[in-house]
Amino acid sequence: MVLAAESTGWVARMTDWLVDVSAARWFLLVIALIALFDSVIPAVPSETTVIIGGVAAGAGDQNLLLVIIAGAVGAFIGDNVAFTIGRRLAGPIRRRASRKTSTAARLDWAASQIRNRGGLLLVTARFIPGGRTALTISCGLTQQPRPWFVRWVAIAVTIWATYAAVLGAVFGRAFQNNHTAAFLVAFGTALAINIVIEVARKKREHRRQVEVRHSESEQ
Repeated sequence: MVLAAESTGWVARMTDWLVDVSAARWFLLVIALIALFDSVIPAVPSETTVIIGGVAAGAGDQNLLLVIIAGAVGAFIGDNVAFTIGRRLAGPIRRRASRKTSTAARLDWAASQIRNRGGLLLVTARFIPGGRTALTISCGLTQQPRPWFVRWVAIAVTIWATYAAVLGAVFGRAFQNNHTAAFLVAFGTALAINIVIEVARKKREHRRQVEVRHSESEQ
């Protein structure tokens, strides 16, 4: 409980600081760096930062296009760092998989998911904190082609950064005199949208599994 409270307090203090400095020109660099680190260390609040940048743009303190570019570029670099980490870990993990069937099974499952669901999985995962890091590292672990990964990640980070920044800008305009209120409303909306996406994804996955079991039972 104490650790949870300390963690919540740290996030709240950081969010307050981000809101306070969001009008500064160097805030674009903050957006890029946090988006980069969040791709590797999911505890860093990248979506929050891009939304705050969008709020500042809506209030006239930032350029919306530059906010989107900063978030997308930072996330793109971070996703490629995570992919490279996966590539570097592939050797040791595959050696472990040769000795442990459960590890081999998980690797095979990850590879099949990426192969079957393709790049759209990377787009969806970008809206799931932690999930995007697990997937980008898994792409490296399973030796996916780098050009394929780069192409789909570029699409994913552009959609993600545009969505977060535009959402912030819309509420930034509506609450021009209160950046904190604009951020809270925009963040709550983003959270609700992400929950809807995740629920829809889980239902679709469940339906797919039922269809697979049904087809197998008929064979």
